[in-house]
Amino acid sequence: MEYRHLGKIGMKISAISLGTMAFGRWIDERASFEIMDVAMDRGINVIDTANFYGKGQDEPFKYGTGECEEIVGKYLKGKRNQTILATKVGLPMGQSPNQQGLSKLHIMQQAEESLRRLQTDWIDLYQVHRFDETTPLEETLSALTDLVRQGKVRYIGCSNFAAWQMAKAKGISDFHGLEHFVSSQSEYNLLSRELEREVVPYCAAEKTGLLVYSPMARGMLSGKYKAKGDMPEGSRAAKGEDLIQRYFTEANFERVAAYKELAAEQDCQLSQFALAWTLNQPAVTSAIVGASKPHHVSEAADISGWKWPENLKAQVATIN
Repeated sequence: MEYRHLGKIGMKISAISLGTMAFGRWIDERASFEIMDVAMDRGINVIDTANFYGKGQDEPFKYGTGECEEIVGKYLKGKRNQTILATKVGLPMGQSPNQQGLSKLHIMQQAEESLRRLQTDWIDLYQVHRFDETTPLEETLSALTDLVRQGKVRYIGCSNFAAWQMAKAKGISDFHGLEHFVSSQSEYNLLSRELEREVVPYCAAEKTGLLVYSPMARGMLSGKYKAKGDMPEGSRAAKGEDLIQRYFTEANFERVAAYKELAAEQDCQLSQFALAWTLNQPAVTSAIVGASKPHHVSEAADISGWKWPENLKAQVATIN
């Protein structure tokens, strides 16, 4: 497993991170433990979770119920120093107005709840889940800085921020002497490349770590979906994952077919090919692989060090 500095800080993280959105939602504690066992055995040192992940995501009003953090916390007992633990705050944790967002009230409450569920004294990377237009960034960054100074958080990061939002946060942190976001987390894959316009250049210029989720386009780049209405049993689409629906376009199905041919020429699975493309993008620090079965992790680890030649990158570029 390759390890890379997270932006310009000293901490090194594995090129593959383990995503846990399925834990406590689609798979139980035992299955989650098996996946984390494989991840640790293969050298993956980052477990990425969120207070929001759990069964509440599938309710009519989506809110966090904390099952995922509880499972991760149980697993890490006795293993905490071997793992870089990343979690998030900001999405709804109930229906009252103060149970969501990035106010100091909500952040401080949820940090304590995450620490309790994770059964730990500190969080290595505490990330704000999305930009909050209703709360001043000064308030958010001040709360996060307090958590760092209290020793409850080591580093802070953002998720789903635009480049201008990260730039504004940096300016505020510089001016007020507050903690800086060391990383950004966003969706990035062969079918979703919007980050390349502004976020990727920003991260490269400011040496901000870039963690990318959905490198397989929520399963679209596994090749299991053949048409818009095709929902194989056990797939994320069949389980009600509505976020995959936006990938179901005729143009994307054509692209997937072309990528599948290239993957076959390289003697690898389409999912591995897609993940390797992500890992070969110079601005990417780590790709978050969301796993619901152990082989999802082992197959990802198998190609984590695959360095692509320029001609293969050029072939992929012609498809887009």
